Amino acid sequence: MGVPETNPKIPMLSPSLYDTDFYAWTQEQVTLLRNEQWSQIDLQNLIEEIQSLGKQQRQELRNRLSVLIGHLLKWQYQSGRRSRSWLATLRIQRLDIAELLEDNPSLKPYLEEVLRKAYLKGVELAVGETDLSKRTFPVECPYSLSEIVDYDFYPGEPSKLVDELEQ
Repeated sequence: MGVPETNPKIPMLSPSLYDTDFYAWTQEQVTLLRNEQWSQIDLQNLIEEIQSLGKQQRQELRNRLSVLIGHLLKWQYQSGRRSRSWLATLRIQRLDIAELLEDNPSLKPYLEEVLRKAYLKGVELAVGETDLSKRTFPVECPYSLSEIVDYDFYPGEPSKLVDELEQ
């Protein structure tokens, strides 16, 4: 079996800068936009990238919420194993979520929409990082959104770790 012949009437498309050097492509698009060279802008790829940026912000919020919920579950259900590292994770995730929402206020309603998915992932994280079975955790998220993002909310028994870091 030989190599299939190419049709000389169909031009071979060379890979675009978008395909070969994404960073260079972004810089080129910025220059074209600044110089108002509208006809030279790679509109299709630019539209895709802008749309993708919005999705990335939603994904980041969803991921941070999942990690935060997973650590809240660990905090509550494994109180004997609490650590400064767990406390730091809780605090950092809350700060990062607050910053994401400050930078993107239109994402606030998305929190309610994604809570169920984030909870399911949080349970998986807690199961994977503890000796607890999935049945240990409630089917529905036991925390409200306001509790989850509240910097002073720590479920379960009070902890000396929180008090120590406050001093």
